[in-house]
Amino acid sequence: MNDRKKAVFNWSGGKDSALALHKVIQENEFDVISLLTTINNDTRTSSIHSIPVELLNKQAESIGIPLYTVALSKDTKTYEEGMSEAVQHFKNKGVRYFIFGDIFLADVKSYREGKLNPLGIEVVEPLWGKSSEEVFKEFLNSGIKSKIIVTQADKLDQTFVGKDLDETLIKAFPPNVDVCGENGEYHTFSYDGSIFKTKIDFKVSDISKISYDFKMDTGKWESFEYWQARLSVS
Repeated sequence: MNDRKKAVFNWSGGKDSALALHKVIQENEFDVISLLTTINNDTRTSSIHSIPVELLNKQAESIGIPLYTVALSKDTKTYEEGMSEAVQHFKNKGVRYFIFGDIFLADVKSYREGKLNPLGIEVVEPLWGKSSEEVFKEFLNSGIKSKIIVTQADKLDQTFVGKDLDETLIKAFPPNVDVCGENGEYHTFSYDGSIFKTKIDFKVSDISKISYDFKMDTGKWESFEYWQARLSVS
């Protein structure tokens, strides 16, 4: 009899997600019935990391947990609307827990709890409360392989894009860059080791500078530039 708690894992495709899922699987408290990823309905890529849906599906297949995507659009569906629909879908399947890979950004955790708790969903954070150094050590020990695919242009230049994340690479980071990129300095794609039954073959190409506009807590809009690679299935 399976007495584990039914849960959905909010999957970004990067190293923190992979490490958090690794811990969840090891601890065996939760029965993760699905990965959940928000995607841009126009580009068909993940909302933050810009990972193509084809590669997200490859990750899910290799992990052995199905992927549920929430397609978002400025014109048709906001994040809040999409997540509310996803919550109802999974509550009908007996899910009461959503798992995330956040480390220490209290405002992000509070936002998730503020949106999900009223809907009857408890937020679970396996990496929460650890330092970035502790999390990075756990990442190295896990054997998960991840490649940098996006950097914040004013923090890390384009030479870091396409490189595997390891101890040697982070020693080259400027001192103002969090080793886990928890402040948005970089994003990764995880493709082998630990939770993955088979290695995911993919290509990194066309590294270009892009700009995104974000609404800050003050209500003002600010523009941020990123170096971003295009990913494709090998």
